[in-house]
Amino acid sequence: MEAAELRVGFVGAGRMAGGLARGLLRAGKVPASSILASAPSDKNLDAWRESGCRTTHCNLEVLQESTLVFLATKPHILPGVLQEIRPAVGPHHIIVSLVAGVTLQTLQRLLPARTKVLRLMPNLPCVVQAGAMVFARGSGAGDGEAALLKSLLSSCGLCEEVPESYINIHTGLSGSGVAYVYLFAEALAEGAVKMGMPGSLASRIAAQTLLGAAKMMLESGEHPAKLRGDVCTPGGTTIHALHQLEKGALRATVMNAVEAATNRARDMAED
Repeated sequence: MEAAELRVGFVGAGRMAGGLARGLLRAGKVPASSILASAPSDKNLDAWRESGCRTTHCNLEVLQESTLVFLATKPHILPGVLQEIRPAVGPHHIIVSLVAGVTLQTLQRLLPARTKVLRLMPNLPCVVQAGAMVFARGSGAGDGEAALLKSLLSSCGLCEEVPESYINIHTGLSGSGVAYVYLFAEALAEGAVKMGMPGSLASRIAAQTLLGAAKMMLESGEHPAKLRGDVCTPGGTTIHALHQLEKGALRATVMNAVEAATNRARDMAED
């Protein structure tokens, strides 16, 4: 199925769903008239209507009007939503769940047999089309569905297919990792403020520093240790600063944070 022929639905119209939809629209992947979003109230739907998308309060209508359906509800709401939409799910549908902690096994149990279902885990920068996403496919989804999803979501950032066991690791690395980066950016800026730079300027420079470093990693393909070493000169400012970070156990602390978030994601999936 070509992207231009798709009718895309969102059950749930929160921030992440809106970010994915904006990515599709900005890249010209799907026309706004082919996107339909549902939510129980108008609170989140006004922005969709302003973008030219269609909206409804009826989840079943999304299934009836769409071929590719993103499930973007809160985890505790999803079982009831699946029970509601199950009678309308057919072999022509591709169902993609964004719901944290809900496994493919659970999705396949609650949907009709042989439903084409995939599980997607985005992160917050998807809302500015700079996200990092991974997805895994259920037993009913084939290469065509995986290729279609990857092609569509490339407009929202990096999108990779992985084994489902990596999804919780992705949560610890990238889903929660965005917050680690914000904390580091805040600390960078506050260090500059301590030394006399105005806060607003320091924050802008800190953000640009992170953006530039990330771009160099992606474009060069070099290991971050190599890039870090390239910045250091013998006896210079950077190696003195890195010594302080090593004394503060930055590396081990960040690794522990990824481990803690991953384990929490696994616990949530078992609840």
